[in-house]
Amino acid sequence: MSDLRARPGWQLAAIGAAGFVVLLWGIEVVDVAASHRLDGWGIRPRSGEGLLGILAAPLLHGGWGHLSANTVPALVLGFLTLATGIGRGLAATAIIWLLGGLAVWLVAGSSSVHLGASGLIFGWLTYLVVQGFVDREPLEIVVGLGVLVVYGGVLWGVLPGTPGVSWQGHLFGAVAGVVAAFVVRERSA
Repeated sequence: MSDLRARPGWQLAAIGAAGFVVLLWGIEVVDVAASHRLDGWGIRPRSGEGLLGILAAPLLHGGWGHLSANTVPALVLGFLTLATGIGRGLAATAIIWLLGGLAVWLVAGSSSVHLGASGLIFGWLTYLVVQGFVDREPLEIVVGLGVLVVYGGVLWGVLPGTPGVSWQGHLFGAVAGVVAAFVVRERSA
């Protein structure tokens, strides 16, 4: 463990992001072996069991295509979020995960099940875009603008349109990312 703490922050961020993606792939292997029974652990709006889905949903995916689509953005945006500081990045991730999931649970249609890391990805995207401006840090602003240029087009996914895609997860993940940027902002001395 002490060897891990001695590593530079960017290396810890890379290990964290890669480890998360490996976990997602491992869970999908188990889900496929279990005939996709784990997918029932997604967010089921306004149901008691669905509350547990808030914790489980970002770890579950509706098949290999869904997981593949989330893999590179999770690696890149997860890394950049953790690179803002491991503790800060983990706190932002927790806010996005819980606040975004709770909002989906409260608002989405009752006959739906929501799963996938997309809510986190949208949250990390908006967190990275906003946090540099909140902190008034030029380098963070440049990183945020770069993220916006590369990934900004996916923000159209917050609008309803594609059947079977949780636009609510995208929207509330994005909103939670903005909230996280303000909650975990660097305090001025």
